[in-house]
Amino acid sequence: MPDKRRVAVPESALSDLPPLDYASLRARVRTGDLALCSGQQLFSKAIRWATASKFSHVAMLVRLEEIDRVMVLESIEKIGVRAVAFSRFVSGNGRKPHPFPGQIVIARHSDFAEQATPERLGEMGDFAADRLGAPFSSGEILKIATRIAAAGLGMKMPRQLLPDDEFICSEYVAQCYRHIGIHVPWDGRGFIAPADFARDPKVEAIGRVAVPATGGKGTGGTK
Repeated sequence: MPDKRRVAVPESALSDLPPLDYASLRARVRTGDLALCSGQQLFSKAIRWATASKFSHVAMLVRLEEIDRVMVLESIEKIGVRAVAFSRFVSGNGRKPHPFPGQIVIARHSDFAEQATPERLGEMGDFAADRLGAPFSSGEILKIATRIAAAGLGMKMPRQLLPDDEFICSEYVAQCYRHIGIHVPWDGRGFIAPADFARDPKVEAIGRVAVPATGGKGTGGTK
């Protein structure tokens, strides 16, 4: 049954929010911002079914001023946790990895800047970076898929299915946020989902990614 709580970033933002090009969005984003996405891949469809929401993926942005880069940290079930340039994530550049195949809204949690002390940022960075580059095993992918299915069926999550070191995209971002001191509210059933970030009243949309005119091989740059 769809959640009736107030939605801070409604699903309509995926299509109705005025689109912004890459350069405009890049100028706005800050560390800790969220990419709330809607896709049609297998796991995305499963998450949409399990949560009765169009939001199927969430990632976190990190701005690295020292090297003039904006990176996207995300957990991909078939890959594991990875970092990809924001430009490639939203528009691609003719080489792999391709841009996210779906709609993207960039959003911001109002408490992040205040909560993100140097110590907490360090703790978040340790957690986030330590999981980069380690692909999930077939057993871990099966465990993720089982959590999604259990949530969709309204089952209470068995302890043995709770995440150890394998994370659904939203679980990974939620853990990053917890190291900053931010807890995204959810009902405690199944898994914390991308839709739970969209429902958080402290999360606000700051822009929708314009669909690249070149069909995913755009000229957004490489930063």
